[in-house]
Amino acid sequence: MPVDPAIQTMLDQLAEAGGPTLEQAGVEQAREMIRMLAVLEGDPAPLERVEDIEVGGVAARLYATGSGGARPILVWIHGGGWVIGDLETADRTCRKLAIGTDAIVISLDYRLAPEHPFPAGPDDCVAALAWIIDHAAEIGGDRSRIALGGDSAGGNLSAITALHARDNGIPLRFQLLVYPATDLTLSSASIDENGEGYLLTKESMVWFTGHYLTGGTDPKDPRVSPLYTDDLTGVAPALVITAEFDPLRDEGEAYAERLKDAGVPVTLRRFDGQIHGFYPLGSITEGANEAIALSIAALKAALN
Repeated sequence: MPVDPAIQTMLDQLAEAGGPTLEQAGVEQAREMIRMLAVLEGDPAPLERVEDIEVGGVAARLYATGSGGARPILVWIHGGGWVIGDLETADRTCRKLAIGTDAIVISLDYRLAPEHPFPAGPDDCVAALAWIIDHAAEIGGDRSRIALGGDSAGGNLSAITALHARDNGIPLRFQLLVYPATDLTLSSASIDENGEGYLLTKESMVWFTGHYLTGGTDPKDPRVSPLYTDDLTGVAPALVITAEFDPLRDEGEAYAERLKDAGVPVTLRRFDGQIHGFYPLGSITEGANEAIALSIAALKAALN
């Protein structure tokens, strides 16, 4: 099907506005550009409890609908190619998920490349999860009901952290992977098929991975590309969301198939007509609201 008309209008407006690409802008300007794009997501939903905290040495933001104890916890890991994105760009999504699930949502502000290339991001997520499990009661959470979630690079880090949890006997109920990057070799067919004209470009992906993977890091290292993990048996159940016109579509769907083949309960949902980055754009496209609703239903079923 064609691109969602509302999304196409947005793409046309961004093209008409001009401005540099991420690669032309450089890291600092690119980070500011993604913060400005977050305005397209609409006004942030009001929430009773929003606190900036630190978890395992990692800056984070906690969201909750109130102060009742023993709630499930969703650890959210933002996207942005391991180079851009922060607590502010993830803010609206985290508010929606906290309100919809009635869980405590903890958004991680993990270290970014190029200042902190691989393995800083995975290391921060692993350290944060360990702290959250050990201190769940202090923040009103239930350590036995924890899920991970993230979009794009955050989906990558969520999948990697879920594998770490499995390997280390850490209880994890669920993983929500929104158009996750699972294969940093950049070799899937959808990268060429959708690599121009749909917001995320192949050129940008090369730029992101160039900053993230330094010093000869192998893109097939399972802590870089979870698709190359030998055995996925026993990892937490998953909802994998992909988008038709996303360069990352094929690798996300390939990872879902590998989870399924390993006996992991997994739901794969491709959103036709959508592009990479559509998930938070509920003020623009109903597809985003449908994806959020699907996520909330899956999280509630897993955590409650």
